Amino acid sequence: MNASTPPPASVPPPPSSAPSAPSFPPPSPLPSLFPESRRPRLIGKVQEYLLTTAALVIVIAALRVARPVLLPLVASGFLAALTAPVVLRLKTRRVPPSVSIPLLVLAMLLVIGGVTGFVGSSINRFLATAPSYEASLNRMLSGVSQYLIDAGFVVTGAELRELVNPGAALNLAGRTLAEIADLLSNLFLVLLTTVFLLLEVTELPDKLRRALGNPDADLSHAIDVVRQVKNYVVLKTYVSLATGALVGASLAAFGVDFPILWGLLAFLLNFIPNIGSIIAAVPPVLLALVQFGWATTIGVLLMFIAVNTVIGNLLEPRLMGRQMGLSPLIVFVSLVFWGWLWGPLGMLLSVPLTMILRIVLENNRQTQGIAILMGTSTRPVARGRNRRNWPG
Repeated sequence: MNASTPPPASVPPPPSSAPSAPSFPPPSPLPSLFPESRRPRLIGKVQEYLLTTAALVIVIAALRVARPVLLPLVASGFLAALTAPVVLRLKTRRVPPSVSIPLLVLAMLLVIGGVTGFVGSSINRFLATAPSYEASLNRMLSGVSQYLIDAGFVVTGAELRELVNPGAALNLAGRTLAEIADLLSNLFLVLLTTVFLLLEVTELPDKLRRALGNPDADLSHAIDVVRQVKNYVVLKTYVSLATGALVGASLAAFGVDFPILWGLLAFLLNFIPNIGSIIAAVPPVLLALVQFGWATTIGVLLMFIAVNTVIGNLLEPRLMGRQMGLSPLIVFVSLVFWGWLWGPLGMLLSVPLTMILRIVLENNRQTQGIAILMGTSTRPVARGRNRRNWPG
């Protein structure tokens, strides 16, 4: 083949027997639920929620473990919140804290010592007479068993005693008194901490302003916490005193043994919302049943219903108004939570502690929504106020 020979023509490929696939435009990308630009922010939010949840679990576990130490300190805080207005008011009348605080501590010692001695002696006398109450209960249950057998039911006195167990009914009331006795055993620590808190209360506003670096700082949020908790505890104390006095006087009129002890128990358990008054009614109702029979027992039961209806459902809501600012659901949930965390004393403190939590959440922009969910439907969201004076 020489150079002048032209190259052979390219032969086209034979046509394919398969039909060619139809051509479509490339599919448009589906809209992403989380665009690329938002994913780092979303991941950061998830990490923040996880860290917050982990920190919350750690704090709750620490509160439960540190219960023996924290309960006396919390009790000291509430005592200081209740007595600080007295110290400040006496200071305005030129009575120095070095005089007013020892007088307050002496008064608290006298009251607590008197109550402790009375409760201890009453419990000892009750335990001494408990066998006679048990024998009366056994005789009553035997009579009920015989009545049921005559009516055609097969039941024995032992089965009725197993069903009607007064010890189980009195368990929570006994635990509450035991918790209070345990707290009173730390009386020196509680009073000493209260004294130091009261010594600091007059200088606390200036210290807070210096710590914040602003001599004109608005302390209205901290003032709200102290004021609302103080108002709630004071009003609840008055209502509980009225409840205990009425219960004690009524039980004395019925002739039930240890009426002052049951009145004191009604006073203490009235601080437990929802179920406290029910628990306080169990021991005297059972005692009336053992002492006098069914007629007096029904009278005692009706007395408890009347006292709790008038005071708990009519008088207390009028006095409290919107002091609590907590929805009934939150009150019940807080009762369960603080009772699980700190026992019966946690139940006693459940409402004030939850009020403090709600006020703190309410005064933070990021958590105001949670505070609204915790509050009543008609409660307005807190706004900053210009009050700078410590409550007196």
